[in-house]
Amino acid sequence: MTISVHTNKSALTALQNLNKTNEQLGETQNRINTGLKVNNAKDNAAVWAIAQGQRADIGALGAVKMSLERATSIAEVSLAAGETISDLMVQLKEKVVAAMDTSLDVNSRTALDSDFKAILRQITQVVTNSSFDGANLLDGAGGNIQFLSNAEATSRLTLSTRTLALGGSNITIPANAGITTVTIAATVLARLDTSISNVNQALGNLGSQAKQVDAHLTFVSKLTDVLESGVGNLVDADLAKESARLQALQVQQQLGAQALSIANAAPQIILQLFRGG
Repeated sequence: MTISVHTNKSALTALQNLNKTNEQLGETQNRINTGLKVNNAKDNAAVWAIAQGQRADIGALGAVKMSLERATSIAEVSLAAGETISDLMVQLKEKVVAAMDTSLDVNSRTALDSDFKAILRQITQVVTNSSFDGANLLDGAGGNIQFLSNAEATSRLTLSTRTLALGGSNITIPANAGITTVTIAATVLARLDTSISNVNQALGNLGSQAKQVDAHLTFVSKLTDVLESGVGNLVDADLAKESARLQALQVQQQLGAQALSIANAAPQIILQLFRGG
């Protein structure tokens, strides 16, 4: 091997190896700091692109989940209000049947009529206040409400309007109804029986739709978890492995520095060749 003061091949080789070790050490430290083996496109362009696509889907499913959670809240409020209305209609029937008693005096019939009308007002109040975030399925003022069901926003779930306002399609008894006579009470009773059946059917249909929303919300949550796990499999670093690699590279770095120091000292031998005997 040629001994030269201009070119120190051993030092160049040692420097290249030390630089390579430092580069690997930097990559390992970055993986430990971020917890990711693929942190950007430079690390692995193909894997990073796949992971970003999955992250976009996860974000979109987050929006779907929010929409379905809103649907669940609207349905729960509507069902709670509907069940209250159903209970009130049971009370209405009690008052109407009592009003058909021909033995009642005027005062008793007037009291029953007053209670009957109070319950009607209460039904109206329940319907008016059965809204969530501005959506009311029971007042008949708005139409059906659709909610997102997939990440591409091409599919939707629907909560249908179930009008429970007085004088509507389900509760046919008008808001100004009364039970002042036996004849009137008999007419109201016929409407009331039909209305009770309609309300129970409407609540059953709404309950089925709410159950569908809950089931799909559970599916979206599971799908999100699976996608997040998939992204983790692609980009997450094995920290136990990286920790062992870090220690090995630190030793290599120290040895490389020593090797470079030895190689840099090699030209000193030339001075010995020119010393006098």
